[in-house]
Amino acid sequence: MIPMKAISTLAVAVLAATVAAPCVAQTVIDTKRIISTGLVYPTCITHAPGDSTRLFVLEKAGRIRIINLATNTLVATSFLDIDALVTGGASTGDEQGLLGMAFDPNYATNGQFYVYYTGTGTNNLARYTVSSNPNVANSTGVVMMTWSDPYTNHNGGWIEFGPDGNLYMGVGDGGSANDPGNRAQNLSDRLGKLHRIKPTTGGSAPYYTIPSDNPFAGGATTADDTVWTYGMRNPWRCSFDRATGDLWMADVGQNAVEEINFQAAGTGAGRNYGWRCTEGNSSTGLTGCTFGSPSLTAPIHVYSHVSGTTGGYSISGGVVYRGCRIPDLQGTYFFADYVNANIWSFRYVNGVKSEFQNRNAALGTSVEGGVVNQVVTFGQDEDGEVYIADHGGQIYKIIPASGDGPCIPPLVGDLDLNGVVNGADLGVLLGGWGTCSAPCLGDLDLNGVINGADLGTMLGNWTI
Repeated sequence: MIPMKAISTLAVAVLAATVAAPCVAQTVIDTKRIISTGLVYPTCITHAPGDSTRLFVLEKAGRIRIINLATNTLVATSFLDIDALVTGGASTGDEQGLLGMAFDPNYATNGQFYVYYTGTGTNNLARYTVSSNPNVANSTGVVMMTWSDPYTNHNGGWIEFGPDGNLYMGVGDGGSANDPGNRAQNLSDRLGKLHRIKPTTGGSAPYYTIPSDNPFAGGATTADDTVWTYGMRNPWRCSFDRATGDLWMADVGQNAVEEINFQAAGTGAGRNYGWRCTEGNSSTGLTGCTFGSPSLTAPIHVYSHVSGTTGGYSISGGVVYRGCRIPDLQGTYFFADYVNANIWSFRYVNGVKSEFQNRNAALGTSVEGGVVNQVVTFGQDEDGEVYIADHGGQIYKIIPASGDGPCIPPLVGDLDLNGVVNGADLGVLLGGWGTCSAPCLGDLDLNGVINGADLGTMLGNWTI
């Protein structure tokens, strides 16, 4: 009999195999409204490591609110209120405000978390700590990084810890049109970049160190040591795939094209994504870099500035689904357009995009009748289930159309994901008997061959 820990590991393996080779029609999905009132211009949804009971939602003006997931209600007291420090955030058209939050991977022991906000003519990364009350943070923090921002738009604001334990940060080009200072291509300027640092626990300023493998660290040039990649206009919502470590980056376009960029885990250092000479896959005619140069990295997906279900005018980057309520959606990336209220998804495996589809019919109206529009951000809970923030103040959860419920890991051997291990699953396993290209359905131990070991695992979980 396989130990329970191994069974759990194999369950994840089965999901990985299902991602690579789905064999059944996808589950019908819907949205469920978990918060209808009480939030003002939400900008970010996240969770604390190991905490499956709460979500944390940022409000533009400078507050962090907590959602109690057991009751789907807002905790009355703000987790943090730094409205006095934050500039902007007073309207949906204002791109300033409290824009990003990330919990330290060791939050359970060090209580540290990080926020990104705009000040008067500045962008700021700051560190705060939780108080003795888990629902209230200490009101005083420390500013780790601050830099001038010449305009009020294109602030970026995404921050997240990568699988390497470093903190990544997306910063816009500083605003106006056409990046007038060519800041995104200037490696000594923090604007128009992704940055990567290693925060310290406690300590003194600057409260972080520079990873030695940052692409421009310690060089003889004037490049900022924190730069990870550059040539970005306004990265609005990036995310790491929690299963693979791949990095997805949505970049808001200017006059014609919205784009999604991608870095496979362990890659991406020093990449140039081409702004301001490139917008999506098109030349802008502007100087600063050379359109079509092999030194530029092209996006994996673009869409045009058109009305209707195929395009839009301002991308809101999303997340890869890694929950267990909808296992056949494992590995599916969800994203949206803020203006056109379009929601899309696709898979991207080994450089191949597949299963692209518009999800408006399924997700655009919640089971309660709420209209999901002005999608400003996506987020995930501890279990990997996906949430959507409507800038009007509503929070929605993507659920199976059959109804929401507890997260129950699939049975190892349940190859058709119907909740039982039976003859249908056995038929799939026997049909693929022999050597296969891992991962493949039926190869439960992921060793590249379907044989007696896999059969034994399946029979050990047979549903009577």
